[in-house]
Amino acid sequence: MTKPLIRASEAGGKSIDDPTYVEVHDLLADMNLSHPYVIVERRDREPVDQHYMQVGLNDDLSYQVEYREGREELHFQAHVPSQGPVIGPEPVAKVIDDWMRDGEAWRTALPWTPLFPQKKG
Repeated sequence: MTKPLIRASEAGGKSIDDPTYVEVHDLLADMNLSHPYVIVERRDREPVDQHYMQVGLNDDLSYQVEYREGREELHFQAHVPSQGPVIGPEPVAKVIDDWMRDGEAWRTALPWTPLFPQKKG
C-alpha cells in the first residue's frame, strides 16, 4: 500500500487520504464555528509537515486561507469574504483543488500576503 500524497483533515478529527475535489468541498461546506478549520497537507514534500493549505472559518463566515511551502517566510494568507449559502466554499475549494494537483492558477486566485511580514531594519 502506498503512502498517501495528500491528507485533508478537519477540526472534528475526520481525515481523508488523497481527497477528491468533492471531498474537499464537502469538508469545507461542513465547517462551522464549532469545527472551524480544514487542513490539506502534501505528504510528499520536504520538510515534512511544512507544505499545506489551511482554511479557517471566521465569526462572520468569511474564510482565512493560508498556504505554506516549507520555510516560515514562505507562509502566506488571504481573506475570502463570505460567499453566501448559494456559492458557499466553492471559490476556496477550487483554489485547494488546483494546489493539490500542482496547478499554477491558485497562486494568483487570491490576494496572498505574507503571514509573517519581513521586518526592515
